[in-house]
Amino acid sequence: MSFSNHNLNRRNFLGTAGALTIAPLAIAQSVKRDFTSGANPVRYPDPDIIALDKRFEKLKLGNTPIQRLATGCLWAEGPAWNGVGKYLLWSDIPNDRQFRFLNEDNHVSVFRKPVGYSNGNTFDYSGRQISCEHSTRRVVRYEYDGTVTTLAEKFNGKSLNAPNDAIVHPEDGSIWFTDPGYGGLMDYEGIKENSTSVQPTQKEAVYRVDAKTGVIEKLTDEPFKPNGLCFSNDYKKLYVADTGASHYPDKAPKNIWMFDIIDGKKLGPAREFTSMTLELNGKKVAGFADGIRSDTQGNIWASAGWVGEGYDGVHIFAPDGVRIGQILLPEICSNVCFGGPKRNRLFMTASQSLYAVYVDAKGAHIS
Repeated sequence: MSFSNHNLNRRNFLGTAGALTIAPLAIAQSVKRDFTSGANPVRYPDPDIIALDKRFEKLKLGNTPIQRLATGCLWAEGPAWNGVGKYLLWSDIPNDRQFRFLNEDNHVSVFRKPVGYSNGNTFDYSGRQISCEHSTRRVVRYEYDGTVTTLAEKFNGKSLNAPNDAIVHPEDGSIWFTDPGYGGLMDYEGIKENSTSVQPTQKEAVYRVDAKTGVIEKLTDEPFKPNGLCFSNDYKKLYVADTGASHYPDKAPKNIWMFDIIDGKKLGPAREFTSMTLELNGKKVAGFADGIRSDTQGNIWASAGWVGEGYDGVHIFAPDGVRIGQILLPEICSNVCFGGPKRNRLFMTASQSLYAVYVDAKGAHIS
């Protein structure tokens, strides 16, 4: 669906990337959007929360702004909400550290360092943190006593590429994760495997770790580079964002795949849920979806980027795959998650910063 008319007077954004700071509550409405301290407040409704379909009108709030909570990262990813601790955790991959944002006073601090150049994070149903580490090529779990348990590091006797994102199934506690291998392609975000490999060790794939036996099984290798993943609100489907066009431009579509989940642990054939192609100012453009999450109504909230103004941010898709709304950011959006005490606050990691916005929707899952 075209939204070119909405974009005729889109505003440029102004942001800085110095030391990590807590963002102000004030956001300026002007020719250039100012997220810095002392800026004038934005006039409601926030013009960068755009409805493309009447279904999104029911999800957006008229009296809430997009807020920048922190900045100063090099590449922010993996936001995950801890409901017990009431904090948001995320990764700053190149700096090999994790940050924590405290809900009660907006305090931001380094949570862990080093962290194996971790990317995606989540929590299991016992409240333990699970992280996908690039440099160690493993999925780990932080235990209550502070020790670290390796959940996955090899498949069929060979090292994983570089796990990217993980989710936990509530019925059996199994951990599902993607392994596209980006962290093995560069020293900047991990440890470079070699100078030429597109797939460092194995075919890029989605895996499942049995919580009781620890057995790892490959669920699918149909996506070219499976990146972000999430369950549907009823756990009957798995959605996988494919960023394969970054390395397979002539083969990989820029889309989000959908799989039926069979018996809680197998996947049916891949089929396209939606395309990331968008008509912008009379031209069709396509960036990437990276991180994805479902709300309780079955809508999919997908981070989006690598195009520019009018595209980068978050794209919201109805259960039928139709794009119904956008949240525009001044940076490439890498990942999203729902959090806050009511799970109605959308947190967005975007290049160097952490953003948030309240919506009239709730996350379907704990993180």
